[in-house]
Amino acid sequence: MNDDEVLASHLQEIRRGTIVLACLQLLREPGYGYGLLEDLAGRGFPTDANTLYPLLRRLEKQGYLTSEWNTDETRPRKFYRTSPVGVTLADRLLTEWRAVGLAVAALDQED
Repeated sequence: MNDDEVLASHLQEIRRGTIVLACLQLLREPGYGYGLLEDLAGRGFPTDANTLYPLLRRLEKQGYLTSEWNTDETRPRKFYRTSPVGVTLADRLLTEWRAVGLAVAALDQED
């Protein structure tokens, strides 16, 4: 494995750990899968559809997301929204993420 592949592998692990938080934050306003994929990518969280859709179903099953079908358009879309329990989880994850960020930044300050 070359250096770029090693880095890509580690970056994938970091992103994998942040995608739940990103989804919970972005879905505080209702959104559907494809739109969420675009929004995530535009905000620096490129995600594969084969990763996102199972994650959305899992978060819904765990009670962190709610969903409803919108059949007003020609193509029905399932819209997701962060549930109150999901908002609480997102707030706690965000607090922890900030603490981790500060700890990592402090590592850079050490001589």
